Formats: sequence, structure tokens, C-alpha cells
Amino acid sequence: MEMPEANEYINDPEYMECVSDILDHPVFQSMDQYIQHGTTTCKCHCIQVSYLAYTWCKRFGGNWRSAARAGLLHDLFLYDWHTHARETGDHFHGFTHPRTAMENAKQYFELTEEEKDAILRHMWPLTPVPPSTRAGYAVTFADKMCCVEETKATVRRLAAVAGAYFIWTTGGRKGKIL
Repeated sequence: MEMPEANEYINDPEYMECVSDILDHPVFQSMDQYIQHGTTTCKCHCIQVSYLAYTWCKRFGGNWRSAARAGLLHDLFLYDWHTHARETGDHFHGFTHPRTAMENAKQYFELTEEEKDAILRHMWPLTPVPPSTRAGYAVTFADKMCCVEETKATVRRLAAVAGAYFIWTTGGRKGKIL
């Protein structure tokens, strides 16, 4: 399954109809200030997860509206998770942010029970309780897929630096990397 093209969602009127209130909201827009994975902002990550989960539910069955909305809100934790532990002492972001995101989402948006469930359980299997609906699974797996895609560039960049360092330190000779 391929990742959607950047900004493809804008040209999908059915998708935009069910999420425009979230996309236009200042709280959602504020997620642009936080980096999620690699160089991808939390806002961009959530849009990718949302649209991918939406397209999967449209294609394979599931509540595509809930998948789209929960996908946008699944990481509405509203802080920089890279510095969160140092600043707060909370070292369990992976376990705690789904509830934080759900509570924030409830504060700003009307949510269905299915949307709440998808947001709360999107970190499965890290968190023990799996999603209870197809939309929830779509958000969960879209999140994992997007995370991998978003970190590929960073890994490639680090590998290139490591490769250049190896060549520099060995003069290009073949040898073992310690």
C-alpha cells in the first residue's frame, strides 16, 4: 500500500467535508510547531495518518469518517515529545500521550466513541489494549507506516554521515566497522 501524495487530501472533497473543522482549527494548526519524526511536523504527520487511514477504510471497509478524524487528532498532545521527559520528568510519552491527545481532542472537538477509541488505542501493541474497530486499526497501522516513512530520510542521512566518517578514518580501506 502506497503513501498518499503530499497534499492529495486537499483535492478529496469527501475527506475535506469530514475534517475541515479540525484542519482549520487554531489548536490543530499549532501542531506545526512540534517535530514528530525526522523533520516532519506533528501536524503533517497527523494529516498523513488521517488520509491514509481514511483511504484504507474506504477501500477495505470501516468507518472512514472516524478514521479520518481520529487520525488527525491521535497525536494532539501539544508538546515537544523530544524534550518532554527532561522538562516534566514524564519518561513514558509512548504510553501516556494517547490519553493526553484524547483529552485535548475532547476539549476542542465533538468526538464519537469510535474516534475516542481509535485515539486512545493507536499505540497498540506498545499499549496493551488493541483498537476495537476497523477505523481504529487503520489509524494504528497508518501511524506505524507513516512513522517509518518519516524516519527513513533521517536514517539515510545518518548512514551517509557514518559512511563518510568510515571512509575518512580508514582512507577508504576495506575493514571492520567497530
